[in-house]
Amino acid sequence: MWSLRTRFTALLVASVVLVLVVAAFVTATLLRKPPEAAFDQALAEKAELTALLLRADPSAAETMRIPIQQKPAENRVDREQTRNVLAEGRRLGYTSDVVVLENFNRHSKGIAVRLDGDRWAYLDFPGPGPFPILPLAAYLTLVAIGMAGIAIYASNVMMRPLRLLDETIANIRPDGIIPELPETGPMEVRTTAKTINRLATRLNAAVSSRMRMIAAAGHDMRTPMTRMRLRAEFVGDGDDRQSWLKDLDELDHIADSAIRLVREEVSPAAREQVAFDAVVRSVAAEICETGLPVEQGAIAPVFVKGAPFALKRAIRNLVVNAATHGQGAGVALSSNGAEAVLTIADSGPGIPQNLLDRVFEPFFRVDQARRQLVPGAGLGLAISREIIENHGGTIAIVNRSEGGLLQTVRLPLCTPVQD
Repeated sequence: MWSLRTRFTALLVASVVLVLVVAAFVTATLLRKPPEAAFDQALAEKAELTALLLRADPSAAETMRIPIQQKPAENRVDREQTRNVLAEGRRLGYTSDVVVLENFNRHSKGIAVRLDGDRWAYLDFPGPGPFPILPLAAYLTLVAIGMAGIAIYASNVMMRPLRLLDETIANIRPDGIIPELPETGPMEVRTTAKTINRLATRLNAAVSSRMRMIAAAGHDMRTPMTRMRLRAEFVGDGDDRQSWLKDLDELDHIADSAIRLVREEVSPAAREQVAFDAVVRSVAAEICETGLPVEQGAIAPVFVKGAPFALKRAIRNLVVNAATHGQGAGVALSSNGAEAVLTIADSGPGIPQNLLDRVFEPFFRVDQARRQLVPGAGLGLAISREIIENHGGTIAIVNRSEGGLLQTVRLPLCTPVQD
């Protein structure tokens, strides 16, 4: 799909080329060579005048530097044009014998006029010459290049406000903050930049307000939950007490996950060189110690740039998700030369295809009935994606053909610094 700027530029260039084609046709029509009959008539007239002059005054040939030689060889004669010149001369009533010679000199043809006996006068006569196709083509090409450059410049100027929109969208930070645009340039560009900046200010304020609201809700939930937990401690032993404590644990987990999600969005940690393979091995080992099944495949040594604790939290969420819901996680790490590629496979029931696009939504659960069996807030994948995208990476989840899910994380590599 072509952009509007590309289509506008193509339209201008096509218009210029069309005008040049029409101009070339008109120019060729105006510069076309005159009819051949006009040259044949001129040749016949020159031959007749030469014959009459030199017959009356033979010494004029030396004065006018007209060479007198024998009859020209047959292989030098342009027979077709000779017939045309003789026919034109006879039509005009001329009696002189004339032949048209090819290659009389380097740049023109010539004629030989019979004087008497075996004496012939040789004269050069430039022909109409070839049509100047190369100079005309070079001129039109130069004009086309100049007009195309002007068309491209004009389209860039006219499309700049729209290009600002595209650049603004491309420069939106992973945390949703829209950077401020410089309000410079023509009036239309400044107006567009001001409008985008006003919109960005409102959106940035809305995003910050949302983040503060989520963080405040998470913090405010902890105080009543603490009181409820203290009261639950005084409830007699039994199913009710365990149910209360279980629900309070889940609420506490939800509040903690919400606060972590906000922190990852608005407070990215400092970046450093991280041995990503060590992070993956550490996560797999820690999860195995909790009793969840995790199998390590090939783990290639790779380095990425980022915050080690944030990356560890993201990978832990993904592996725990696979080990908990997918009956075990298989972890492998490789490199394609530009990216570190982490794959996490499981053998669980997978996710319905129509719900795959929603797995990264906060608090989303595929099966709400499983909330009672598997504790969690539904924020693990959202937090993981937020961390990975803040590190310039991507994450994708697809159903495996043999069953279960395949989670693929890609992070840009960095060259390890030698100590």
